[in-house]
Amino acid sequence: MDDLEAINRCKSGDREAFRYLVERYQAQAIAHAISILGKREDALDVVQEAFLDAFHFLDRFDIERRFYPWFYTILRNRCYKLAESRRRSEITSLDDLEILAPSTGLSPEDSIQLEMALLQLSPEDREFITLKHLDGLSYEEIAERLEIPQGTVMSRLYYARKRLREIWLSVGSKAGRRREND
Repeated sequence: MDDLEAINRCKSGDREAFRYLVERYQAQAIAHAISILGKREDALDVVQEAFLDAFHFLDRFDIERRFYPWFYTILRNRCYKLAESRRRSEITSLDDLEILAPSTGLSPEDSIQLEMALLQLSPEDREFITLKHLDGLSYEEIAERLEIPQGTVMSRLYYARKRLREIWLSVGSKAGRRREND
């Protein structure tokens, strides 16, 4: 089965066909939700809600489009809604840091500092950084996924990187002072 067949079967009343879409895209959706929200538990809730929304709105889906970019819009809106309703709280333990995959090639200390810096970004900035640098999407792919012009992607990514660099330097200098005092 492929996406189009699953969607057509769902539109014809076959609820089980939607399971194919959930199984195919769930891991990717969870990773994207974590990158925006910063916490796995929140991401799991949002992904489940987004899949339910997608199922209910499937009759509005344009079969000329690909499923995941359409679904991603729903997921993204859900993430921002939750982020807005739950103002970020401070990180209470290292276990809360889940944005970066373990295969980033950074030392554990640098990885933690980078995650702390990422969590201080706005959800929008964190999303752009994640899509480009952790997911490896091109500017064109990000523009398609977010349904914005490519120039806007480039501009927002530039400023997101700039803010991340400023936060990274601040987090790094604070960590250095803590080590000196230990």
